[in-house]
Amino acid sequence: MNKGLVTNGLAAAVTAAGFAAEQPLLTSVGLFSLSGALTNELAVHMLFEKVPGLYGSGVIPAKFESFKKAIHELMMQQFFTDENIDRFLSDGAGHRALDLSGVIAGVDLTPAFDALVETVAQSSFGGMLAMFGGVEALAPMKAPFEEKMKASLTEIAASDNFHEQLKAALEQPDMLSDFKSQIAQIVQNRLDELTPELVKRLVQDMIREHLGWLVVWGGVFGGLIGLVAGLLQA
Repeated sequence: MNKGLVTNGLAAAVTAAGFAAEQPLLTSVGLFSLSGALTNELAVHMLFEKVPGLYGSGVIPAKFESFKKAIHELMMQQFFTDENIDRFLSDGAGHRALDLSGVIAGVDLTPAFDALVETVAQSSFGGMLAMFGGVEALAPMKAPFEEKMKASLTEIAASDNFHEQLKAALEQPDMLSDFKSQIAQIVQNRLDELTPELVKRLVQDMIREHLGWLVVWGGVFGGLIGLVAGLLQA
């Protein structure tokens, strides 16, 4: 239900009834109520939409960059503080959350295999290898090598020792600072995906329902003021 539409409709109906019945008091209540409701309705509309000739309208889209900056500062100053990061790393949550298996599975180990082949070719086995077709003879080993290497890396990354060493490294002041810088960049990249229209819609969806009560109360208090004004005139 559109609170503003209902309030304005009722105020207009009271005004019309007052004119039709030639009741100044009822007309005053209706006019003041309609004035208060319409004024607040316009104020809510001006938060989100630019109205030509009305200075300060469209304030939310106009303050788009400030809005993004405020979100960024909130995220970094309230959530990703040194204390919170340190607590995350120290209470074991970081250990459980750190699963590198997916990353390792997608790693291209071709450079590692090429380095292995080069090492073998330059060793004392190089001459013997030439007798069996050279380094090309090692090509069938690539797939098994990568499979076993990834299995070993996954096992290492899941070990408690690895997590302890990683935690110790991240807790170093310079590493922690670099870690925060990376988080800040990730947050900024995500915010850069926002558009003024998207921000306006997000904020609008969040607060329009509550701002609708401004229109209702504008009509109510306007009607009360109209009642007082009518009684004084009478």
